[in-house]
Amino acid sequence: MLQSLSLSGLIALLISAAALMASPGPATLSVTATSAAYGLRRSLGYVIGINLGTIAVLLTMALGASALLFALPQLALPITILAALYILYLAYRIATAPPLSEADGRPAPGWLAGFALAIANPKAYLAIGAVYAQAKLVPADALSDAVLKCLILSLAIIAIHALWALAGSALTGALRDPKASRLINLALAASLVVVLLIDLV
Repeated sequence: MLQSLSLSGLIALLISAAALMASPGPATLSVTATSAAYGLRRSLGYVIGINLGTIAVLLTMALGASALLFALPQLALPITILAALYILYLAYRIATAPPLSEADGRPAPGWLAGFALAIANPKAYLAIGAVYAQAKLVPADALSDAVLKCLILSLAIIAIHALWALAGSALTGALRDPKASRLINLALAASLVVVLLIDLV
């Protein structure tokens, strides 16, 4: 499998995962807010739930995407167009997102709350679907391609949520300050557009 690994596909997958899956959204911002409000230790259950739910979404998208793209390659172009439109929409939403709201003092949510939010998060399906569909790591072997992408993206999901949880306490002030929050959101939105342009060229 590793001998036929596409290096360009791997790089594209990692860049897209970093830009799309790590961008502010219901899951990542809820991890940050929970960590900021309750501390890393108390929010660990919630973070685990978010990870489990997001990996479940990944597996759901992987089964459908791999079956469709390898059985019906003519769908690649419309999926790419839809993914590009979604990325532009997401970049706009990120650029115009409000600052993180203040914690409300309720008890720390558990893993089930995180899992439920992850599987009910429409951004997760669209973002993971876009990342999964746009890169092929092992073009000659559909099964190896699907397994490798699922492994890499599962690790990325865990790492991304861990970083957002760590940032919860370190960046709480910046994310709640309107000016600093706007700058952070604009930088993330710009990175999405840059990745999209690189992929389309």
